This record gives sequence, structure tokens and C-alpha cells, in this order.
Amino acid sequence: MVVNNRVFCLEDDVKSSAFPGEITVLRSLSRRSYHGHCRLLLERRGTTIHRQVNDAFCDDGYGRELLSSDLYVNNWSNEDLTEGIVQHERAGPSIPHTAHGNLHRDKVHALHYYCPNILSKWAARPRHWPPPEAVQRVVSLGAVLTPVGFKGSEYQHVEWRVCFNAGEMELISNLNDTQTKLYVLLKMIKNDVLHPRKKEVSSYTLKNIVLWMAENNPQASFHKKSILQWLHEALDALRVALITLELPYYMIPERNLMATSGLDREQQRTWISTITDMLHEGPRVILRLPKIRQCIVAHPEPLRWYSGRRIELELLWLMRMNRQVICSDENGEVDGTDAIWQALKRRRNEVLTDVGMRMIMEGSRVTNADAMDVRILM
Repeated sequence: MVVNNRVFCLEDDVKSSAFPGEITVLRSLSRRSYHGHCRLLLERRGTTIHRQVNDAFCDDGYGRELLSSDLYVNNWSNEDLTEGIVQHERAGPSIPHTAHGNLHRDKVHALHYYCPNILSKWAARPRHWPPPEAVQRVVSLGAVLTPVGFKGSEYQHVEWRVCFNAGEMELISNLNDTQTKLYVLLKMIKNDVLHPRKKEVSSYTLKNIVLWMAENNPQASFHKKSILQWLHEALDALRVALITLELPYYMIPERNLMATSGLDREQQRTWISTITDMLHEGPRVILRLPKIRQCIVAHPEPLRWYSGRRIELELLWLMRMNRQVICSDENGEVDGTDAIWQALKRRRNEVLTDVGMRMIMEGSRVTNADAMDVRILM
């Protein structure tokens, strides 16, 4: 992202007198735009203004000058390219290009946006996360406006979208290990299971789900043993978003991230059905992910763990057989009060409980300890 340092955009009630004369000042108009978007009215043209900015102004029909997001992107797109760079078709606010045949990059030309009202409203929300010092850092990092309007708006060509790229990077850096892994798992599900064609569900969608979950729940509940539980919660949140076509943007909740998803009915039904099936699968859902499945198969730990339990059960069985001979009377009745016999029986039950819990975590419905014992020792 390239941010123009000679242009500053201000919220409605922010004074512009503090900015030096060489700075071009634009005033945001959000009353007729969708939440999280605005139009930019020229308040003061700076003494040093880039051609790409100056040539992007257009009349609003009332004699005032608006900065057109479309013209702004087009002006930058028409710049002469250096040798070895190939420019591609515009994608939203970005201008994709490839350098030297294999270096792909999306360049977005953005503008500074001073919006204390939006940020103070976000900062004032009651929350479990992020901590107060991180909230203040996010506020201090401010916002930018990217040149893309709300899809379907009559003002789309002159609208700009409010973004908090630096602040969101700060938020992501404050996620704990479990929350970060949850985000990674969700992205793997998006890529390996859902296969969106046109970013109907994007990584940005999933990031917002994780941010909302982090804010609304105690941080102590996000630990390494709860990651599958939170994956279930996140998938359920995604399913609800697909059903209702509503997902509030974390920084500006009034903006619905699903409003412009472009999701058709058939794909919507398919994804809802798929995610519902995944929720019913429980922890076993992660086996749908090729990378996870490959790690489980390739990693020696599960086999080593199982082999250890089997060997221990075999030894316990032999020891019980020997003890049975010692503790049995002439009628073959075993003295159940024998301390060693009880210890062997207790340890057998502990091992079978461990195996049973692991089987349940992996999606098995086996609950009969004796049946497990027989199968293991076969």
C-alpha cells in the first residue's frame, strides 16, 4: 500500500487549520454512502499536489469538487512502467502487476484519513481483548481511505472505503497462539474445503470472525486444549453469516462484510450444508484438511503413543494372569482385595480411558472399555 503524504482526509467535524498550506485537505461526506464508505469533497487544494490527485477531481453537480476513486486509480494505472514490469487488470482498489515474470504484487494507492470519532467509538466498546495498551496503539495508527466504492452504489465511482490496515496488523499481532492457529485452520478450510471462486468468503471474512471471538470471550478460554472447540464455534459463526448474509466489520460494525459477497443461492446452500456436516463431525473435521491429514499420517507420534499403550496393556495382561494364579483359591475364585491385583486392574482402566478419550477426540464412537481391550490385544 502506498499512502499519499500530501493529502489528508478529515471527518466532518475535524478542523483543517492545523495542516500546512502544501497539504491538500479533503472532507469526508458519509451521509449518503454505505457504512464504512465516504465521498471526498475538496476543502483546500495544496500548493504541492500530485498530478494523479489533481486530475481525479470531478464536479458533484453543485459546483463542488469531489475526488473520484475511479479516476484516481486510473491515473495511477496510466503511469509509465519500468522495464520488466507487466501490469494487470484492476482488482478493486489495487493495481496488480508482475515483475520479472514471477514477482507478483498488488499496489494500492491510498490516502490518510483522520477519523477520531470512528476510532473512539471502536475503542470505547466493552471487551475482553485486546488489552488497553493495544487499543491505544490501534487508535494512534489511524486509518486510510482506499479507492473503491460500495458495489451497486450510485456513487460508487466517487466513493472511498475506510480501512485500518496498520491497526488490524496490530490486532493480529496481539492474538494469542491458539487464536492465531484458529485463524490458520479457518483459512485452510476456506482453501481446501470451500474453494471460493470469487472471494465470496475471503481470509478477511475469517479474520473478522476471529477478532470478534477474541473480543467477546475471556482470553483464558483460548488455550491449546480448546482449539477444536473454538474451531467449532468459528465454523458455526461462518455458517450463520452464510445463512443470514450478515457479518459485521470488526472496526465498523455497521458495515456488513457479506453485503457485497456476490454469493449465489446454489453456492450458499452448498456451503451451509458442508459446514453443517463439518460441525457434526466434531474434532474429526480437521482430517478434511490435506496438510493436517498428511502430518498425522507422516508424524510418528500417534503410532508411538498407541504402540506404547498396547505394550503396556500386554504387560498388564501377563502380570494379571500371573497374579491370578497366586491369588486364586482352590475353586478358582480370585481374591479381589489383593493390593497388587487391584493396582493392575486400576492401571488397565486408566490406560483404556486414555485410549478411549483419544479415540473420541478423533471422531470414534467406541465407549466399551472391554471391547477396546480385546481389539488392542488382537
